[in-house]
Amino acid sequence: MLEDKRTKVKITFLVILVGISSMLAAVVTDHWAVLSPRVERLNTTCEAAHFGLWRLCKKSIFIVEEDPQGKGCGPISLPGEKNCSYFKHFTSGEEAEVFEVKTQKEYNISAAAIAVFSLAFMTLGSLCLMMAFGKGRDYLLRPAGMFFAFAGLCIVISVEVMRQSVKRMIDSDETIWIDYYYSWSFTCACAAFTLLFIGGISLLIISMPHMPRNPWETCMDAEPETID
Repeated sequence: MLEDKRTKVKITFLVILVGISSMLAAVVTDHWAVLSPRVERLNTTCEAAHFGLWRLCKKSIFIVEEDPQGKGCGPISLPGEKNCSYFKHFTSGEEAEVFEVKTQKEYNISAAAIAVFSLAFMTLGSLCLMMAFGKGRDYLLRPAGMFFAFAGLCIVISVEVMRQSVKRMIDSDETIWIDYYYSWSFTCACAAFTLLFIGGISLLIISMPHMPRNPWETCMDAEPETID
């Protein structure tokens, strides 16, 4: 690998590393969205919730004054008793009270499965990229770029599935939630998509063969054909 090309690959790799860190933070944490019920009166306890791909956390908050941002329960940063439980993705459990078994649960399973595919593509891309630094292995930059681009696309699809899940939950008459907002895990997922997709496309561009500056350069340098 030429020195100039190696430098470009290293800079791209640093960008991709930030994207990888953002995606790992998004996948393993449970602050994708914060849900809040309506608070009818003060000096009472209400139950807010935040969740991610794998876990739902409920928090009992004692409300003394109205939330300046709305009529919901919160903010979630207020002190209170917290209870977290992992989703039973393939069996109906106690989370059915919050996630309707036939709708929200399917959305959550889909988002988690797509995120797993994203992690797989990211792992394959990392292996190809590290091996590409070896002598005569520049050809691995192309599959590495494709894998990282696919990882970015998968995570943004997972983001959209989770967004539709939250929207459907808020619009449903069978849930108590009337207010929501997306939290920092959701932001990490969006950042991961941007960095991984841009990094993957950059690797594909870097791996393209060198184009001659002069359109006639290749033809002029070619050896003349001999006629028998």
